[in-house]
Amino acid sequence: MSENMNSVVSDILGSEGDGLADDIMVSAVENYVKHFNNGDYEGVANLYAETATVEDPIGTPIKNGKDEIREFYKMSTQLGAKLALSGPVRVVANRAAFAFSVTTQSPQGNVQVDVIDTFKFDAEGKVTEMCAYWGQSNVKM
Repeated sequence: MSENMNSVVSDILGSEGDGLADDIMVSAVENYVKHFNNGDYEGVANLYAETATVEDPIGTPIKNGKDEIREFYKMSTQLGAKLALSGPVRVVANRAAFAFSVTTQSPQGNVQVDVIDTFKFDAEGKVTEMCAYWGQSNVKM
């Protein structure tokens, strides 16, 4: 990126010195996908802070705290669903957003759901809030 463009981006974003390093947040997302695909719901749950929340999808009851989150991922991973990132992870100001697809089997055949998740992180790099954006129009059979 040119020096002029770097200056413009810095002016827009301001100082990020107080936030997590980008690679920590990207790594958390990559580990989320890896643990989920390996059926390791404990590994997924360990990415979250004790008082974290999960709203998947937006508008459904929120899972509060690590115990509810663990149970949610235990059920989700037992369905045999697999995640695949569909673009780069976007990170800024202790937040990450990432697009991915979920594929699973149903009695009617393959099902794919296109999703965008957002993570909010605490200072230790633990996820404090996850929101999943998907609806009926994002489900393909």
